[in-house]
Amino acid sequence: MTFIVLARSTARALFSGGRSYHRQFSTAAIARHLENVEATHHHGGSFYYWRKMSSLPEIKDQHHNSSEEKKNEDTTTTNNNNNSVVSSYWGITRPKIQREDGTEWPWNCFMPWDTYRADVSIDVNKHHVPKTFTDKVAFRSVKFLRVLSDLYFKERYGCHAMMLETIAAVPGMVGGMLLHLKSLRKFQHSGGWIKALLEEAENERMHLMTMVELVKPSWHERLLVITAQGVFFNFFFVFYLVSPKAAHRFVGYLEEEAVISYTQHLDAIVSGKVENVPAPAIAIDYWRLPKDATLKDVVTVIRADEAHHRDVNHFASVSLNQQLCILHFHQTFFNLFPLLLLYAGYSPSRKGIEGGSSSYWLSLSHFFLLYKLFL
Repeated sequence: MTFIVLARSTARALFSGGRSYHRQFSTAAIARHLENVEATHHHGGSFYYWRKMSSLPEIKDQHHNSSEEKKNEDTTTTNNNNNSVVSSYWGITRPKIQREDGTEWPWNCFMPWDTYRADVSIDVNKHHVPKTFTDKVAFRSVKFLRVLSDLYFKERYGCHAMMLETIAAVPGMVGGMLLHLKSLRKFQHSGGWIKALLEEAENERMHLMTMVELVKPSWHERLLVITAQGVFFNFFFVFYLVSPKAAHRFVGYLEEEAVISYTQHLDAIVSGKVENVPAPAIAIDYWRLPKDATLKDVVTVIRADEAHHRDVNHFASVSLNQQLCILHFHQTFFNLFPLLLLYAGYSPSRKGIEGGSSSYWLSLSHFFLLYKLFL
């Protein structure tokens, strides 16, 4: 029996190949192991021997550990239930959040730090006059889409606003996504444009969530939303790749039409064509409106948001164009600068230095200094 155990231990050490150092047996370890085997057989405890050879913990310890783990899990669950609430998104728990008045925060789609008061003093009559050919094409395209939407919705202002928001929330997401990918490819900062465009998309989505509380879309309107979103997303994706400047100008004119639509909606509320119902709870919390706010207040702040998006996109059209011009200038100068130096009679090579070209008007150190300074 002793020979069999010794042979088995030696074979295990050889097959392990030194990969698991805790499985290798030294001579002293084998001797101690054989003493344990002999003592085990003297006491008739073969089961005890195989239990010691096993890598599994003892049954008593296993039950003890299981009970401790279960107790810890119960304690953690109890603490989480006391300090957090279950979110409707994927079962994720979050700490309890309260409003300023001490009541519990009911929304998962936005947090209190995402709320704000809209600047309703913004100029809602501002218009960017199209000057270039690109501006005129963008302006005429938006006007054509406006005619189609007016023919379909007519005076159903709520449905019109809901459909408008499903389209208006696309450009910010597409532009932010493409700028994000560009930043990753070129290892460059975006100047804050990624965050600005994604926040615009999120704000437009909150407009939609508010309008859905007021207007229940029918099945054919839902089908129209699915179709329009699929077409417009792919169109704007390609459009932005081809010309970000024209894409932002297009969105700027689209936001101008949104301001006009919400102005007409306000006029209908004031004239009594549309009932001035109480504002939805989500709108009161998101825009920090008073508790007695009405639909008129909601449409007013949404129009102010659209006017802000109008200005941002018109500015982006000019700003991005300037950035592209500067980038192209630097790239061109980067390629032509060494050629201009060589044309002026300077050669950075050793042969050129020995030939006296370094004393012409530019030394080797000056060459690299200007090369790095301008490029």
